[in-house]
Amino acid sequence: MRIVFMGTPNFAATILEDLSQHYNVVAAYTRPDAVRGRGKKLVASPVKETAMSLGIPVEQPMTFKNPEAIATLEQYRPDFIIVAAYGMILPVDVLECPTYHCLNVHASLLPRWRGAAPIEHAILADDEETGVCIMRMEEGLDTGPFCVCRTLDVGEKTLPVLADELANLGSHALLTAIMQILRGQERWVVQKESDATYAHKIEKGELDLNPALGVDLLARRVRASSTGHPSKCVVLGKGATIIDACRADYDEQGKVAASGLGAGQVRFASKRLLLGCADGALEVFRLKPDGKKEMDAQAFAAGAAALHGHDGEWTAQHA
Repeated sequence: MRIVFMGTPNFAATILEDLSQHYNVVAAYTRPDAVRGRGKKLVASPVKETAMSLGIPVEQPMTFKNPEAIATLEQYRPDFIIVAAYGMILPVDVLECPTYHCLNVHASLLPRWRGAAPIEHAILADDEETGVCIMRMEEGLDTGPFCVCRTLDVGEKTLPVLADELANLGSHALLTAIMQILRGQERWVVQKESDATYAHKIEKGELDLNPALGVDLLARRVRASSTGHPSKCVVLGKGATIIDACRADYDEQGKVAASGLGAGQVRFASKRLLLGCADGALEVFRLKPDGKKEMDAQAFAAGAAALHGHDGEWTAQHA
């Protein structure tokens, strides 16, 4: 068995590491190193770092539209191509290259949330459950049939936690799918087009917070956020990234902590940081003020209360 793996983020790196323990991964394809930080340093993807640690050759083509990239891929003579959050559209020449199939470990319950950001959209849409599907790739965007599907509850999980659980779930589902295919026991399920939804790529600022919105929506934005797409706002005149937050509950006396707190108002109550929203309050547990290190809300509230008293205002990032 010769397998070529294609992926980029941590989600894909987890699957690559598990796959390499069972099969001969002859190459790992990933996106070119990204420019990060003020120093404009090149940073390798998690898949590249994992592949190098495992001694797997790494390929980083900018595109598959040139003959040289296809020729290099063909030299690996793959029986399977396994794709997991690669971040590049694959042409038909790639899809037809392996002896068996080009399989995608897709982090949603297809046909729901086809596209680039299925995990984020499952959180934002307040889905009760999500999962992974092992899909046979075709030219359409995540339109191919799948042979193995696994589910799990979304609950109040954050993006990193949910992505990690889905990666582990996807690894086991992938091994099951490969075994079924090799034995000729796979059963392909055709997706129902009428049930399809699209998970577009998260745009810059899409997860920012605004006091005019409902608190549950804001809490979901925080849970769906990441370093690449943070949930930002302005608290007491200073920009901040909200890292952990949820709807405010009751205080120690059993009273509603957000009682009387209007949209756009800030309250420091018993070392708690509350942001007033359209229909309640968001309690912040961790945040990162611009230019400072990440801190818990208690530390932020103590310093802010000393400067501003026990209340203030917060606004959207670009209010």
